[in-house]
Amino acid sequence: MRLSDATAGTLPDSIAWGGYDRHAQRRGIVHLGIGAFHRAHQAWYTDAAMAAGDRDWAITGVSLRSPQVRAQLAPQDGLYTVSERGPAGEAIRLVEAVRAVLVAPSAPDAVAEALADPDTKIVTLTVTEKGYARRPDSPRDPAAHTAGPRTIYDYLGEAVIARHDRGAGPLTLISCDNLAANGATLRAGLAEWLDAVSPRHRAWFEQGWACPATMVDRIVPATMPADLDRVAAATGLRDEGAVVTEAYAQWVIEDRFAGPRPRWDVAGAQFVADVRPFETAKLRMLNGAHSALACLGLARDHRFVHEAIADPAIRPLVERLMRAEAAPSVAAAPGQDLARYADLLLTRFANPALPHRLAQIATDGSQKIGPRWLEALADNRAAGRDSPATLTALAAWTGFVRAPGAAADPMAETLAARWAAAGREGIVDALFGPAGLFGAAGALADAERAFVTARLEEHRAD
Repeated sequence: MRLSDATAGTLPDSIAWGGYDRHAQRRGIVHLGIGAFHRAHQAWYTDAAMAAGDRDWAITGVSLRSPQVRAQLAPQDGLYTVSERGPAGEAIRLVEAVRAVLVAPSAPDAVAEALADPDTKIVTLTVTEKGYARRPDSPRDPAAHTAGPRTIYDYLGEAVIARHDRGAGPLTLISCDNLAANGATLRAGLAEWLDAVSPRHRAWFEQGWACPATMVDRIVPATMPADLDRVAAATGLRDEGAVVTEAYAQWVIEDRFAGPRPRWDVAGAQFVADVRPFETAKLRMLNGAHSALACLGLARDHRFVHEAIADPAIRPLVERLMRAEAAPSVAAAPGQDLARYADLLLTRFANPALPHRLAQIATDGSQKIGPRWLEALADNRAAGRDSPATLTALAAWTGFVRAPGAAADPMAETLAARWAAAGREGIVDALFGPAGLFGAAGALADAERAFVTARLEEHRAD
């Protein structure tokens, strides 16, 4: 049998769930980009808040492209399970927070109505780095909002207009993506859209809407068929929307809201005045190490994170990247123990119960290396600190993207064209020189470019 409202009562006692009346809750949150991470993170936190007594925070999930998640969850009335796996075993929880899933390309009016609904108070987003249109070779053009695929700014900008004209009140928009200053990035993009499309509504947006910065952290590998079979064996029900994750979860949120918010802190979320130290540590230590493991591990024919971190040729380099290069570039908050954080990350990476595919991490690398590596390199360069581990990872990525089909990346064709034009001897200058693809902010010093070029020569495959 398939998991649903009608069958959930048959779940064994070993499966945890909130026990609240989910159908009595109004939908207070719209989430853009519903996928595995959202289901294991923001929806999981929201479910815990409603289980603790909060009301009217049910979620309308929006898929911006694929109907896959709707096909998974709609027959299940939005229900799904989260399996937390570690060396000591597994714990499964039923999550009841998602009430509907909309597919934006086929139901744009329904998405617009959900965003304009007076009951909606918060919009959360997991649209990946490229969803914010920050490609260095393709500046955002808000005036072209009607051409091609619709962006987050189209949906949110139209929501600003509709809510103003209906008197529905402002929203809190919470980016949950791995971007430095993600709230400010979202706010600036939406302000540009309003300037181009409806300038008179920008003032209201600036006055009342909130875009707090956040840091999110939970390792959520892609769910595989074997995972679904394992969940079915444990629950007695088929759950096509199941997600697997680790027991660890972290969510740090700037405490700046336009209206009410759920008590996400009952599940451990932190509301703070300044997210930046947590955000920078996560981007440079966890995400930076992940990207290094992906590029270095795939080059040595590893498939999973736990295999790559166990490789004696890779682990010391990744550990140096975290402890000696990324951590010194972080202005830590009081009580933020970066050495302990590195210890915890190494333990999480080595978890064999949670196979995390390196190929999944390697996607969209051109959007990730700026906040994960290039910004740390710039800070260390200014402080007179060398960064050989980060530069070695950057060399591995540079070689990795030579073939246009190496990984899914919005700049794959551009990168392959640069390789074809510049060759191995010139590619580092073409990407990271003063006039390179990544611009002045991503430019390396002469000695750093020479180091990366030498590493490419060491691994010459042609």
